[in-house]
Amino acid sequence: MIVDYHMHLRAPDEQIEHTVEAVEPYVETAADRNVDEIGFTEHAYYFEQTRHLWSMPYHLERCVYDIELYVDAVVDAKRRGYPVKLGIEVDYEPGREAEIADALEPYPWDYVIGSIHFLDGLGIDSEPSLVASVGAERAWSRYYEALGRAAQSGLFDTLAHPDLVKMCGEEIDWDWGSVAGSLDGVAIEVSSAGLHKPHGKLYPNPAFLDVVRSHGVPITLASDAHVPQNVGRDLDRAIEHARAAGYETVTLFDGREARQEPLG
Repeated sequence: MIVDYHMHLRAPDEQIEHTVEAVEPYVETAADRNVDEIGFTEHAYYFEQTRHLWSMPYHLERCVYDIELYVDAVVDAKRRGYPVKLGIEVDYEPGREAEIADALEPYPWDYVIGSIHFLDGLGIDSEPSLVASVGAERAWSRYYEALGRAAQSGLFDTLAHPDLVKMCGEEIDWDWGSVAGSLDGVAIEVSSAGLHKPHGKLYPNPAFLDVVRSHGVPITLASDAHVPQNVGRDLDRAIEHARAAGYETVTLFDGREARQEPLG
């Protein structure tokens, strides 16, 4: 089974288009690349219904779309028999867990992705950079502490690009066992998106993936496509990466219930 469980619903020119018609080219590309099932995971901060969760201008200036239109588009695509799932990507805000849960509760998610792009107003993969501000070792420590809190919050089914902190600065030989021990109850992405970032590497790094495999942490697969033409991009390399760590199954979700299927 091959799935792509991280993508954002856009027109081919990257303009946001939350319609069932916009779903169709994603489904077509998935079929061309032998991807069995895809999941849409729009950023929660694009929706006006989540405005109360955010304080940073980056988030607030984007809260202009109606979440109902997004949900209806994907649900309608499911009704038409398309192999799609309804997800959402939520930036984890430590201390706001109850508010996030309340904002998500009304909608029929198949799964919810947690991600960490900012901590204390500083970017993990953008400027001003947390790494540049506090140094690589301190940034990594704060990032992985927050990742563990996200996993333990009960809000998320899977965590996106779990070693995103390597975007800014050198990679560190980290205590992956401690990280893996904090991830009980969630899956993590094996993502090809990093291949198209300046560092050119898959998420997560091999040492991280080896250790979480030994701790029994399950995986999903992801391209993080922001346009339909990138659905399933380089998932063959993500699958090879997962197999090298010893994974033989991939996680599928339905109504926030997880099950394992043979990988690829």
